[in-house]
Amino acid sequence: MIGRLRGILASKQPPWLVIDVGGVGYEIEAPMSTVFDLPETGREVALYVHYAAKEDTVSLYGFLREAERVLFRTIQKVSGIGAKTALAVLSGVSTDEFARLVQSGDIAALTRIPGIGKKTAERIVVELRDRVDGVALASPAGGTGVAPKDPQAEAASALQQLGYKPAEAARLVKESAASDDDAEAIIRKALKAALR
Repeated sequence: MIGRLRGILASKQPPWLVIDVGGVGYEIEAPMSTVFDLPETGREVALYVHYAAKEDTVSLYGFLREAERVLFRTIQKVSGIGAKTALAVLSGVSTDEFARLVQSGDIAALTRIPGIGKKTAERIVVELRDRVDGVALASPAGGTGVAPKDPQAEAASALQQLGYKPAEAARLVKESAASDDDAEAIIRKALKAALR
């Protein structure tokens, strides 16, 4: 099982990353909280990894901070929640904020995260209220791809990967983007706008 990878960040096309470790490129899906804090491509990076094997696929999910990986795994213990929704949670709120929302029972704020409806939010609160206390305290982590030329298109694509419908992703990008923003800045602003 793969628990951690350290190598060169070869490609960054949110939410997908490619980490070159000794000549092998590992394709990893990461939440925006990790993507925002990564260096530019060509630099060394170390990620905590969650390895998921299903009948017909193997997936790797990467996190800069151990707290994010712990929360990613914890969220999936709630019935009806898979990796895509867990990534959307981590992309939309910090581990501290998620713990606060669950402990305060803020169903309305939780339902603003893509993939979480009212019933799922209620299950999260009931099933995780006693489990999220220590999540935010977990320890921190110590060839290039061709990115799309249009940062707004890249941002819209990343938002769709996180579970937003195409029209909603386009609206969020249009409302959030400034002319000189790169894709990461647009995604960050759009995610903040979506949670208001």
